[in-house]
Amino acid sequence: MTVARGDYHRWMYPGGRPNAWARWQITLSAWLHARGVMPRRLVTLEVPGRVSGRTVAVPLVLTDLDGERYLVSMLGERVNWVANLRANDNRATLRHGSVETVRLEEVPVEQRPRVIQRYVQVAPGGRAHIPVDRHAPLAAFAEVAAGTPVFRVVAPRS
Repeated sequence: MTVARGDYHRWMYPGGRPNAWARWQITLSAWLHARGVMPRRLVTLEVPGRVSGRTVAVPLVLTDLDGERYLVSMLGERVNWVANLRANDNRATLRHGSVETVRLEEVPVEQRPRVIQRYVQVAPGGRAHIPVDRHAPLAAFAEVAAGTPVFRVVAPRS
């Protein structure tokens, strides 16, 4: 029996939360991405936990559009890295072989569709979680923009 890729990814994230297998893969991916072993667009975001204060590392896809870099939450609003980031004044560290201290500026909803469209083009693992076909028109991405946080990578504030 063959399982479709989207079904597999949805199985890994029941209710939008990673199961044990997905957590193991996240840990391994974060380790690999941070060391620069994977392609350049695969990064590890590090941000202090809002409750524990302990650094939390999450593997993400860095999306490029019009000379800017973005991070997209494929699982929507209710993910820890988004809440941790907001609690930390949107300051974080990106790792991919080197360390970059950044500030992530939340993108207004009306500006998100093009970034989300680009994200599903470059992030095959995210496609199962964003309910829009990667070839769909921009208007289809506008329908999911309010529930899909997008952050632009900028230099930290002094």
